[in-house]
Order: sequence, then C-alpha cells, then structure tokens
Amino acid sequence: MKEAVSVSLGSSARDKRVEIELDGVPVALERRGTDGDAAKAASLFTALDGQVDALGVGGIDLWLTVDGRRYPLHAGHRLVEGVRRTPVVDGSGLKESLEYGCADALAPLLQNRRVRVLVTAAVDRYGMARSFVNAGHEVIFGDLMFGFGLPLPMRRLRTLHIIARPLLPVVGHLPFSLLYPTGERQEEIRPRFERWYRWADVIAGDCHYVRRHMPDDLQGKIVVTNTTTAADLELFGQRGVQAVLTTTPSYGGRSFGTNLLEAGITAVAGKGRPLTVEELRHWLKRLALRPTLHALAPVASAGQR
Repeated sequence: MKEAVSVSLGSSARDKRVEIELDGVPVALERRGTDGDAAKAASLFTALDGQVDALGVGGIDLWLTVDGRRYPLHAGHRLVEGVRRTPVVDGSGLKESLEYGCADALAPLLQNRRVRVLVTAAVDRYGMARSFVNAGHEVIFGDLMFGFGLPLPMRRLRTLHIIARPLLPVVGHLPFSLLYPTGERQEEIRPRFERWYRWADVIAGDCHYVRRHMPDDLQGKIVVTNTTTAADLELFGQRGVQAVLTTTPSYGGRSFGTNLLEAGITAVAGKGRPLTVEELRHWLKRLALRPTLHALAPVASAGQR
C-alpha cells in the first residue's frame, strides 16, 4: 500500500486517516495536525522522510502562483528543510489544475446564470478565482480584507496582478501566522466584512478563510471551498448555506486539502518527485477526479437578487 501524509500547522482535531484506491492502487491518506507548532511540524516532516511515499504541506503553502509567476513562502520551505528523499507537495499543482474546473462544476446548480462571487483570497486559490472570471461572473477579490484586515475589495483581476508583484515577495518573508489562522485559531469565528458576504451569491476560497469571518446568516449562499469535515458542512447548513462545492472528492465523510490529494496522486505515480501541472492534469483525467457538490438546503434564490 502507498502512503501519503499531510503534516499540517492546523488543528489536530481535524486529523483523519482513510484508505482508498487511486487507479487501482491502495493508498492511505493521513492528515496530522500540529496545532500551530512549527517546530513540531518540521520535526515530523524530517521523521517521515523516506518512511512514506509522499508528503503534503498543510496549513501553509510553499508557493503562491499568480498570473504565471511563482512566489515562495519561506516559512513553509523552512518546515521541509530536513526532507531529502520523499517528494513534498503543497497542493499548488492541484490549485492550478483541478480548481480551474470549479465554475464549470457549479454551472448546473446556477443554471448558467451570471452571479456574484466573493473570493476570499485569490492569491491562494488563483485557479479557482480565474475559473469564475473566465465564466463571466462578477467577482470580488478579498485578499486585502481577509489577508490584511483592510476593507479594500478588488473588482478586477488586473488589480490583483498589479498588487501581487511588489507585495508577494514581501509577504513571502512574513510569519505565516500573520496571514492565515493556524492551530486553535482555525476554530474561531469572528464575523467581519458582512457587507460582502451579503453581496455574494457564491463565497469561494480556503475553508478557514470562509469560516473565520462569516456571519450567522448565509441563507441561500453557495460555498466553494476545500478541506471540509462533517462538522463544517453541518455548520454551513445551520447558517443557511444551500450547497457546498468541495474542490477535492469526499473520502470517509470529509474532503481533504489539495496538498494531501496531490500527495496521494504523487505516491501512486511513483516518480519520486512532485508532478508537473500537465502531469497532474493527465492524472485527474485518468482518475476522473472532479469537485464534489454537497446539497445542504433547497433554496432557489441564489443569483436572483
């Protein structure tokens, strides 16, 4: 059996192990959270090096890819400095391939209507953001709001590109905890930017960003995200969300992060290195992997306000 492990800076309460088959090959997918402890995460990466077939970096990225440019996040790279033999991925390959299909996967539910989409952090899910722009939807990019707490929505992808070029090289040197909730902070919900949650028909982005500032009332909204547990789906349903589209399939009652699924595919491919985006696209087609739609409540008002 192949084994892929995601070591995450996130909460250990979200840990899970499942055994599945990919292309007929048995694969164990396991997530191990370190509750925001970077030293523990680095130690675990080193200990697992050579012991498993692929490693995923969770709760932090190694790279941000925007408009064809890759920007390193040095805090993520420091975690995996001790890994020498096992291929390490952060899910960015699937974000550039699988997540480009989000808008298409959602089209039947939207009945091909043009809707309003809030993308919480497009630099983290550029493929997802681009898919909604290419589909002709009205999109707000919330990077300055959700990443820096600044009430400055962006309405054009070009604006995101202009800001990203000087800003992301600086961001790459910041402690990731300043930009993204880790450990127990992932479970906190502090409502903010409610105007834009109300404005949107679709709220898209990393699950922790979506959860962190969401209001009590999300009646009729559609959430497009990743890494959802049964508790997450229940919480969204309690707030009136009508459907959740997860960018990765559901295994054992939950969807895993792109980093772990990419690690699983990397393990099965057996090349001993991370796969290129083109290779991942080949594997996605071969495995027939697509985003998964979870219907929570029958509400028909999305996109018609």
